[in-house]
Amino acid sequence: MCVNELLRFIEKAPTAFHAADEFSKMLDGAGFERLEESRPWTLRRGAGYYVTRNRSSIIAFRVPEGGFGPFQICASHGDSPTFKIKENAELEVRGKYIQLDVERYGGMIMNTWMDRPLSVAGRVLVRTEKGVETRLVKVDRDLVMIPNVAIHMNREVNNGYKYNPATDTTPLLGTAAVKGCFREIVASACGVCAEDVVGSDLFLYNRAPGAVWGARDEFLSCGRLDDLECAFTSMKAFVAARPGAHVNVCAVLDNEEVGSTTKQGAHSTFLSDVMRRIALALGADGERYLAALSSSFMLSADNAHATHPNHPEYADPLNQAFMNEGIVIKFNANQKYTTDGVSEAVFHRILDAAGVPCQHFANRSDLAGGGTLGNISGSQVSINMLDIGLAQLAMHSSYETAGVKDVQYMIDGIRAFYEAEILCAGDGSYEVRAAR
Repeated sequence: MCVNELLRFIEKAPTAFHAADEFSKMLDGAGFERLEESRPWTLRRGAGYYVTRNRSSIIAFRVPEGGFGPFQICASHGDSPTFKIKENAELEVRGKYIQLDVERYGGMIMNTWMDRPLSVAGRVLVRTEKGVETRLVKVDRDLVMIPNVAIHMNREVNNGYKYNPATDTTPLLGTAAVKGCFREIVASACGVCAEDVVGSDLFLYNRAPGAVWGARDEFLSCGRLDDLECAFTSMKAFVAARPGAHVNVCAVLDNEEVGSTTKQGAHSTFLSDVMRRIALALGADGERYLAALSSSFMLSADNAHATHPNHPEYADPLNQAFMNEGIVIKFNANQKYTTDGVSEAVFHRILDAAGVPCQHFANRSDLAGGGTLGNISGSQVSINMLDIGLAQLAMHSSYETAGVKDVQYMIDGIRAFYEAEILCAGDGSYEVRAAR
C-alpha cells in the first residue's frame, strides 16, 4: 500500500539530508547511476542518472533512447519548518537544567511543537586524514521536549497568546548533570568521537509516528507531509514511468521554506546547470537546447490547503480543495502559483486521458497565500509551468493531515505526465500525446 510506504519513507527522512539520501537509495535500487557535479558526465541513451548538491537536494533524470529532447520536470522540496540548533547549543538554567539553543527554520505553527517527544537529526562534518566528510545523523530516541507553561501561570494561553521563539520554544535536554553531553550524543549517533566533529547542521524533528485514521481509514497524519508527500509521490512516478522522446526529470530541492536562495535551492542554478549539462553531454548545441525549452514543461508540486472543517470561511467560495478528491491545480493572479491557461489546459488533457481526478484551488481574495518553488525556479529556467499539490490540513504544523486516496492519485497523475509527449507547434499551440 503506497500510503504505508509513504509513512515509512517520512519516518526515515527527518531532514532534507535524509530525504535526499533515501531517494538516492531508491534510485540506486532502480538502476540509476550516481553522477558528481565535480566530474565530467558521459551519458548513455536510455539510461537513468541522478546528482546531489549539498547532500540535501537531488535531481534525477532519464535520457531518451533517441537522444536529446525537451524536458518534462516535476519539482518539489525536501525541507519542512522546524527548529535549527545553534552552534553553541547548551543553555544552563539556574544551575538545574540544560536546554538547547534553537532558532526557527521557516514559518511553523509553534505551539504544535510543545509537549511531545522530539529528537535531533541532520548532518555533521567529520575530520578525516585528508580533510572533512559528511555523515548523516539521526538520534533515534526521545531526546528533548518543549514544555508548555501551566495555565495557572499563563492564563492567556487560550486567548491568543503570542509565543516568543527566544524563550517559549527552547527544548529541555536534561538536568544540569548532563552539561557538555550534547556534542557527545550527536557524535555517538553517527559513530565518531566528539572531537572529530568540526561542523554541523542539526534540526529538531517530531518523533510521533505516522497514522492512518478516520471512520474508514480515509486520512493520514504525520510530520513533514509538506512537502515530502509530493516529493515521494513524484519520485515514485518518475521511477515507474515508461521513457519517451523527452528527458524526464525529478527534482527535490532544499530550503524552499526559507526562500530558496541557497546554492541548492530553487533560486540557484542547480536545475538549469543539470539541464545544460544533459544537453552538452548529448551533443546538443545552444540553439537546440533553447528550442527544446519551448516544448519543455514543469510541474511545481507542493501541497495545497484543504478547506478546514472548523473554518470553511477561510476558503474561496468556489475554488476550494478537499482531501481525497484528487490532484489540486493551484492558481494565483500574481503568479505566486505559476499556473496559466496554457499549462492548465495541457495538464487537464493528460489527467483526463489517465482518468485521474483533479480540483482547482485559489486563496480567498483577501488572504495572501504562500509561494512555491515554481515561480522561483522560473527565474532560472524559462519554461511552461503549473503548480499542483495535494489537499492537506494544518500546513506547517509539526503533525499534518492529508487524504489517503490522494497518494495514489498523485503517483498516477505525475506518471501520466512523464509518459505523455508535449510538443510546441508554435507560440500558444501545443500537441499533447497522452499516455495510453
